[in-house]
Formats: sequence, structure tokens, C-alpha cells
Amino acid sequence: MTKKPRNYRQEYDEYQGQPKQLKARAKRNNARAKETKLGNVHKGDGLDVDHKNGVAAGNSSSNLRVQPKSENRSYPRGPRGQDTEIKHGVPRKKK
Repeated sequence: MTKKPRNYRQEYDEYQGQPKQLKARAKRNNARAKETKLGNVHKGDGLDVDHKNGVAAGNSSSNLRVQPKSENRSYPRGPRGQDTEIKHGVPRKKK
């Protein structure tokens, strides 16, 4: 089965270019710039600026922390307060 090539233009038009997504990306970029100005992160350092409460809208200093990309992107995000574990690549609720 041949894979259909990815249409980046369509992705941008349908998702990434929407006003809501443009604003969300701007807030994430603002958080990164804030930490860069403080000297906590640098270009190419392998670090992410993480929002402790999971909402990119809260860019207050108390809501931001610097983490390695491997930690910040290591698990799928579920609804707030939901405990999940991963089995065979699928997030499931903990019992």
C-alpha cells in the first residue's frame, strides 16, 4: 500500500492557519521568548518551555517551567485530572 504524500498546504489552511490556532501559537512563542530573555533557554538547546497547568494561555512566570523535550513530549495529554497509562501505544485510564 503506497502512502499518500502529506499535503502541508491543506493542513495549514484547515488547521494551523485558523485564527484560534494562530493565537495559540503566538502565545507559545511568547512563552519561549520570555524564557529566552531570562536566559533559561537558548536556540537548539533541546529544551521546551512547559505550561504547568497545560494551558498555553497562562504565560505567567509561575505557570512556566523549562523541561527537556523528551520529558515534555513523553506522554499523550488527556483531559485535566485524568490519570492515564500507556499500553501498546494507546493511552488508557488507570484502574
